[in-house]
Amino acid sequence: MKLYLILPMLLWCLNSSAQKYNFEKEYKGIEPKVIDWRRDFHQNPELSNREFNTAEKIASHLKSLGIEVQTGVAKTGVVGILKGNRNGKVIALRADIDALPVTERNDLPFKSTVTSEFLGQEVGVMHACGHDTHTAILMGVAEILSKNRDKIKGTVKFIFQPAEEGPPPGEEGGALLMVKEGVLKNPDVDAIFGLHINSSTPVGVIRYKSEGLMAAVQRFVIKVEGKQTHGSQPWKGIDPILISAKIIDGLQTIISREVDLTNEAAVISVGKITSGVRFNIIPESAEMIGTIRTLDYDMQKQITERMKEMVPDIAKTYGGTATIEIKSNTDITFNKPELVTQMLPTLNRVAGKENVQIQKAVTGGEDFSYFQNEVPGFFFFLGGMTPGNTSSFPHHTPDFSIDENGMILGVKALTEMSLDFLNN
Repeated sequence: MKLYLILPMLLWCLNSSAQKYNFEKEYKGIEPKVIDWRRDFHQNPELSNREFNTAEKIASHLKSLGIEVQTGVAKTGVVGILKGNRNGKVIALRADIDALPVTERNDLPFKSTVTSEFLGQEVGVMHACGHDTHTAILMGVAEILSKNRDKIKGTVKFIFQPAEEGPPPGEEGGALLMVKEGVLKNPDVDAIFGLHINSSTPVGVIRYKSEGLMAAVQRFVIKVEGKQTHGSQPWKGIDPILISAKIIDGLQTIISREVDLTNEAAVISVGKITSGVRFNIIPESAEMIGTIRTLDYDMQKQITERMKEMVPDIAKTYGGTATIEIKSNTDITFNKPELVTQMLPTLNRVAGKENVQIQKAVTGGEDFSYFQNEVPGFFFFLGGMTPGNTSSFPHHTPDFSIDENGMILGVKALTEMSLDFLNN
């Protein structure tokens, strides 16, 4: 038979097989549960590496479904293993479970009033990035798939990951620690899927990008040493605050004058400066902390090398000294093109082709990237904004909120992506 006749038949068979799931009754039944779980997690958030009660609720739910459960993974993580009735490949699904040191301003019946200690300070705690929705969505997926083992050819591994926002200083955590502890082994994972709800994407819409979707994140610390003097006699000292200002100005020229931004976006931002104790004293030292965001590893290398050259040279020009330390927080969230191509028909089916849209790369970071360094992965954005809204509050802010009507599409997408990947 001619190839041009065979291919349409194969595609029809794949699509026809996928249509047989017919889970609309299950989706309708699970949606209220997913919303209730999300509200419970939202009202009772826990910071990174401290998600003890969250983990207990997740583990209890998975055990009630007859899923094999592992706890204490990467400190507070939970892993569920669901084996289908037939042997096959292994797909992993990941949800992050930690909250942020943010005091909520939303007027909700399930508003968080939780407080905790963060870096020695009393802070409010809030799910200000949507991890509560991710956790509830994956619990819903687990329930549906556990009741349909006969449709699973292979194994589904549910990864509930702590500390996506980063472990506390001096601790390990997050996806990197999970990988280190072998979460993608026994059974060995063939591919991994993940999603992130988005407050500026309308409900019902899924956005994705092949290859680099989210930036590599690096943290830098610059320490400047000058010479203390009276504020009325700056010529008798060396001003570390002035040097810090010149360094900040210089760093921005790397982005604006040295890096080819037509290739990919890049950002250098200083988020904190600490120096001085009194209005009339020029201090002896200053410290700056900031972030570097890149979507291309060659650009990352160019930027970090120039920063290491520039910082001490600028300080020397003004009579002081400076050191810089750069550490990686996440790698580039890289969607393997072949996997994206394979799974797009599933997303088009569950959301409607017109609602599956290409996303430009963003300079936010995701430690899901560490899973993708080990196995092929596909990470996408799920709409959480009420349709018709013209504005929304950003993630990581006290006013962040999502429309809960968007969560069921996440359940549908991860459920059917898993089955399509395993069965086809």
